[in-house]
Amino acid sequence: MQIARGFPRVHEGRFALPLVERRILLMVLDLLAVNGALWIWLHLRPEIVVRPPHWFLLVSVLYLLAAFVFDAYEPRVSVRFPSTALTVAKAGLMAAALFLLIPYLPPPLPTARSLLFAFPLLALAALVGGRGLYALIFTRPAFQRRTLIIGAGWAGRTIAEALSSYGDGSYEIVGFVDDDPAKHGARIAWKEGEARPVLGDRHRLPELIAAHRIDTLVLAITHDVDGQLLQMLADCLELGVEILPMPVLYEQLTGQVPVEHVGDNWYVAMPLSHPLTRTINRAIKRGMDLILASLGMLVLAVLFPFIALAIYLDSPGPIFYTQERVGKGGRVFRVYKFRSMVPDAEKGRAVWAQENDPRVTRVGRILRRTHLDEFPQFWNILKGEMSAVGPRPERPEFVEELAREIPFYRVRHAVKPGMAGWALVKYGYASSKEDALIRLQYDLYYIKHWSPWLDLVILCKTVVDTLTFRGRA
Repeated sequence: MQIARGFPRVHEGRFALPLVERRILLMVLDLLAVNGALWIWLHLRPEIVVRPPHWFLLVSVLYLLAAFVFDAYEPRVSVRFPSTALTVAKAGLMAAALFLLIPYLPPPLPTARSLLFAFPLLALAALVGGRGLYALIFTRPAFQRRTLIIGAGWAGRTIAEALSSYGDGSYEIVGFVDDDPAKHGARIAWKEGEARPVLGDRHRLPELIAAHRIDTLVLAITHDVDGQLLQMLADCLELGVEILPMPVLYEQLTGQVPVEHVGDNWYVAMPLSHPLTRTINRAIKRGMDLILASLGMLVLAVLFPFIALAIYLDSPGPIFYTQERVGKGGRVFRVYKFRSMVPDAEKGRAVWAQENDPRVTRVGRILRRTHLDEFPQFWNILKGEMSAVGPRPERPEFVEELAREIPFYRVRHAVKPGMAGWALVKYGYASSKEDALIRLQYDLYYIKHWSPWLDLVILCKTVVDTLTFRGRA
């Protein structure tokens, strides 16, 4: 059934880049900016004749790391010039400072102050200029992906809201398609002031694609795709349209797996063959854990006398606090922490920690904001019970309750729990079942997309949170 023949292809004369390609373009622009700034800086210094390639490689790696730490490639950041300029400015300053402070690897520091500060200033000017050009060009309608959402139910509204909140102009929602005749002509709202009509059913897809110059179809249905719809989608592919399942696009936009919207497509949320099922990846991660935990234990040995004295003077009682948590494979272990609450704070029953919890001591509040209360967990890492990065371990009482109410909750036990985590740096600590659901969506994303680079980004984000006192209150 070749329904699509006779309709024109939709991409002619348009420049609507997919989300992944936009991110790649931004990375290229940023790397051109920082490397161009370095090239100019080196040419301002006549004493430097040889310019080894590793100088440019080093500044590129440092900048990309800083850019990911400050979320410079999130769609909602990149299109708004004030936010994107501030983000790349912070990333550029961080990268330039690290580049200049690292011994031996970068070029020698100049003796003149003007030349010392020239590189950061050149980098900032080039980065901000490049992002300004990007924001000016790619907010135009010709560069927006005109989008049709297949499914006008809960999943359709959810992805529409995500596109509106996180896509930030990259996608223009034209309308919905749904097979329910009762919805045809109705306007589907996903938030106040934002609504689009249901334009018809699946049989009108080729016609709608041609009439509205559609670039992207989002498949937001929670049941299996039947043979007829599959054929319709194949015909739409022939027109040059990008087709994305709702969970895949949602992951790209938010860094979360939408566990409530996968429906029969459970394999989208279930990381059946995630990276840490491979032996080499587990070995790499364990090696990183041992190095980081060993360094952490050295820092802990230096800080311990001061922290212990402060805890005891502020609230006499035990220095350490241990608690049962659920680890990889559902195994229960005891986690170690510096005590940050008054003694016997829970009175024998499990209680969710709250923001500005009155049970937290004055010293405990400082320890939490700087994450210092977690430092004894380096011992858990050395023992192999935890990892430096992973889903935060939860208490057995909460796990039993949450597993009954939240789909796929136990999947987070497929990897070792961590001191730092994707959910922690993106959302924070959980203090309710609703928070636990959102954190699970981040945890599943981390499990599905694990890499040493992602771990490094999470660790750097955690360090920034620690230095800026953005831990728990």
